[in-house]
Amino acid sequence: MNLSLSLLHALKAHGARELFGLPGDFVLPFFQQLEQSQVLPLYTLSHEPGVGFAADAAARFQGGGLGVAVVTYGAGALNMVNAVASSYAEKVPMVVISGAPAAHERRNGFLLHHQTRTLDSQLAIFREITCDQVVLNNAETAPADIARVLRNCQMQSRPVYIELPRDMVAVPCEPVPRLPAPAHDMEALHACVQELLARLARARNPVLLVGIEIRRFGVEDKVARLAKLLRVPVATTIMGRGLLADTDAPLLGTYLGVAGDPAITQAVEESDALLMLGVLVSDTNFGVSERKIDMRRGILALDGQVSMGYHVYPDISLEALLDGLLESAQSLAPQAPEHKTARYPHELKADGERIEPMDIARAVNDLMARHGRMPIVSDIGDCFFTALDIENTALLAPGYYATMGYGVPAGLGLQASSGERPIILVGDGAFQMTGWELGNCQRYGWDPIVIVFNNCGWEMLRTFQPTACYNDLSDWHFADAAPALGGDGYRAETREQLQQALQQALATRGKFQLIEAMLPRGALSATLARFVDGVRRLQSQ
Repeated sequence: MNLSLSLLHALKAHGARELFGLPGDFVLPFFQQLEQSQVLPLYTLSHEPGVGFAADAAARFQGGGLGVAVVTYGAGALNMVNAVASSYAEKVPMVVISGAPAAHERRNGFLLHHQTRTLDSQLAIFREITCDQVVLNNAETAPADIARVLRNCQMQSRPVYIELPRDMVAVPCEPVPRLPAPAHDMEALHACVQELLARLARARNPVLLVGIEIRRFGVEDKVARLAKLLRVPVATTIMGRGLLADTDAPLLGTYLGVAGDPAITQAVEESDALLMLGVLVSDTNFGVSERKIDMRRGILALDGQVSMGYHVYPDISLEALLDGLLESAQSLAPQAPEHKTARYPHELKADGERIEPMDIARAVNDLMARHGRMPIVSDIGDCFFTALDIENTALLAPGYYATMGYGVPAGLGLQASSGERPIILVGDGAFQMTGWELGNCQRYGWDPIVIVFNNCGWEMLRTFQPTACYNDLSDWHFADAAPALGGDGYRAETREQLQQALQQALATRGKFQLIEAMLPRGALSATLARFVDGVRRLQSQ
């Protein structure tokens, strides 16, 4: 076995299902190994940011696995920095594999092409946006190094960086061992569980708030069981929207502070025992709170530790905590607490009126009510806030890092990894960045349904600077370009045309379907309008 095969088999053993990449000179020997070995399928895209977003989505959607991006040195890897930074910020277990110069090239005294400041500048940059790194320049230590890096990737649920010099690709190498998870201090875990349950028992209004880590670590079913055992209502954060969609958890809906359902806002903000599982304490999740939440009264399980007021229990993973809570609470009879089910807009009025964002939410909800739920992938902007008005289904979006250009390549990554057909929501500004990755669908048989929110501008930014001309964009007629890229395009000006286009898109399989929904300038989803008003009100205070 050589070093490439050892690495590929280790990736597969740790949950990778495929690799996304873009070839380049320093990584060509590794690509040759990929193609010849067939250990994992390889999907190539057109631009490194798309490669990173696709790998990110594959990891987000499956939960507990790895996304893998393979690029060349310098011009390739540095072109993917933003996508990796997004994965780091939003705790996605992605493996970045970069080709690198050979040992003799490092010694020849020349400045090498793709080199920036020094040959190790790329490694230094990726240290800032990954949780572990390794340069595979020693075949004897490579198995242990790869094992360590992949375990850290999964344990911390953050990206890691592997640099593979091109002269090391075919060097003989032993298989990579699978490292066991570190043992927990069972006494500390027991004490933590007992204190947590005692706090919940004393509480008058306990609430369970769930965030991104419960998907990253694949524990949604355990969270649903725990909520029923403890008879505690559940809400998701903005970043956690789409969690628990396939469970019977007593889900209130999504906590959006001043922008959301007042009943959910009140339940979360007035809870005297807010149990936050995997919740990132960010401005996206809590920056528009009606009232400031006293985190000292909350219980936060995040980043491998549990905090309750001034008590901190380190080295307790989310899954270990859930297992301990379930074991201690198993004597209770499962019984979901009474709660009002979240209601979403339906029944699009298919007439000749202009389309507004809420019409898109209604149209998608009507579609899923008739034909079943589909995963949603959303870019950032009003398309994301519109997604919050769509029935609770699997949702992938960069809700915290808020990078544009995520939607289309992430949707391709989701379909490549899972085989499920997604609906992609994307604004015209973001589509200009990465929408052209749709041209790769014809090679792989992907057929996402893409809805472009086209208002000829960066409308979300316009809400904060309404008179600025720099938020204006031209009308690129994206639907007209779809056939040249291998798909079908529909330009919808009215609600009737939107409904017809969605029905036609759903009925057509085998190639992507692009619906260009033309929106009037200034038209916003109700959720975004409330969010902006809330931000302005809180800033004025």
